[in-house]
Amino acid sequence: MKKIDFDTYQIRTPYYITDERILAQNLAVLGRVAKEADCHILLAQKAFSMFALYPQIGETLSGTTASGLYEAKLGFEEMGKENHIFSPAYTENDIDEIIEICDHIVFNSFGQWQKFKEKVLKAGKSCGMRVNPECSTQDHAIYDPCAPGSRLGVTRAQFREDMIDGLEGLHMHTLCEQNSDDFVTTLQAFEDKFGEFLPKMKWVNFGGGHHITRSDYDCNLLIETIKKFKEKYNVKVYLEPGEAVAYHAGYLVATVVDLIENGIQIAILDTSAACHMPDVIEMPYRPQIIGAGESGEKPHCYRLTGPTCLAGDVIGDYSFDEKLSIGSQLIFCDMAIYSMVKNNTFNGMPLPAIARVDQDAQVHLVKQFHYLDFKNRLS
Repeated sequence: MKKIDFDTYQIRTPYYITDERILAQNLAVLGRVAKEADCHILLAQKAFSMFALYPQIGETLSGTTASGLYEAKLGFEEMGKENHIFSPAYTENDIDEIIEICDHIVFNSFGQWQKFKEKVLKAGKSCGMRVNPECSTQDHAIYDPCAPGSRLGVTRAQFREDMIDGLEGLHMHTLCEQNSDDFVTTLQAFEDKFGEFLPKMKWVNFGGGHHITRSDYDCNLLIETIKKFKEKYNVKVYLEPGEAVAYHAGYLVATVVDLIENGIQIAILDTSAACHMPDVIEMPYRPQIIGAGESGEKPHCYRLTGPTCLAGDVIGDYSFDEKLSIGSQLIFCDMAIYSMVKNNTFNGMPLPAIARVDQDAQVHLVKQFHYLDFKNRLS
């Protein structure tokens, strides 16, 4: 069971906290892959955008990648290194500012490429096209860009060879929390469908979903695969993992506010699945809690729930060695990724504070949110 060595009672709950020491361990693994594979790794900000830690991340990674203008601005302002962007569709309102701050601009259709081609090439930007190799290697349809009817990436049947003049790269993102064997499988499909165009390209971006910092991830296979690909096609290779950067580096600390019974013991917390960890409902998944077990594993079982009016605001059923009481503190694991970036203020729920743990196990409050953060989102 994971343990922590820092004081979790210094800040009022709920709050997210990221451990810089674990982040450093993840970055060391990513740095090794980048060096040995001679590839460039970017931070996918859609998963982790705690920019207070961008200086630390930027010491190892080549830059950031964005899904829209605001993320691109964040990477430009706070990381200041390579700044890449992909969006399913760019608007006339955003494109001029995107061109100003982004180095690589990836398009999702040849229609958009033709619409903005003259403008982006005149600005000297490196442009690419996202492709869909139509090779599904996962079970989560909501996260599968290769699912039938997907809007993400150009299929081979829709690829316009007559329009690739000016394009310098191809982008492929198909994975979600997967190992390098699935990357190898997908890469073969990518080469089968789009390999004939690679000699005309300067770079290839293999997207995210590579769970590189997971303990069972085969980094050697990834490194060797990229090296062979680079040797074969003489292109620069980019990876843009999000989860791998802050994997297991963050927590969400919460407090039991009330205890009730309705056939089962129910604990109402000051944190919400719907508001503060929405992937618990969307994915769905059951987050680990330090000191807790599966339902029935330990003597005292509780259904952990949030304080919103949503009946389904349920985190899950857990068991504990000791009874919970009002004021008991719970620490949810792996909450740096897809939590801060997705949280919301439904029901007027306060946003959790953001904190960090330094190399000496000292806790620092980075930001506290207040009523105006909720009010200013509305009108």
